[in-house]
Amino acid sequence: MATDDRKLVLLVDDDIMYLKMLHGALMQHYRIAMAKNGDQALAYLKKNKPDLVLLDYMMPVKSGREVFYNMHDDPELCDIPVIFLTGANDAESVMEVLKLGPAGYVLKSTTLIKIAETVNAFFKKQAQNTASESATQD
Repeated sequence: MATDDRKLVLLVDDDIMYLKMLHGALMQHYRIAMAKNGDQALAYLKKNKPDLVLLDYMMPVKSGREVFYNMHDDPELCDIPVIFLTGANDAESVMEVLKLGPAGYVLKSTTLIKIAETVNAFFKKQAQNTASESATQD
């Protein structure tokens, strides 16, 4: 049986329709896992290590910020990159998100094609960084 070597992306959003749309936009190139709230995401992360988390910043009960802090404080999870999804596009909200130090952020109003391009660009950059790190170690 062939192994699926595509990157694993965890999508976390409380909007089920948005989750399904994201899944549809990314499933051709990535393995996708989905969580509809912060607690579900953290439970998933205890058992699985995705290559990237696309995390809704504003969710009820446990916000994306809280999930991010939980991941950051856990030695098993702290190195998993996070790209925040946010509906707020005012400068203050964007700065608040960026202060946390995620791998990136994407406005939810962005087209699904642009979100997929952002994910593709993230992995391409990560591959280039890995290649240049191994070149400098040789």
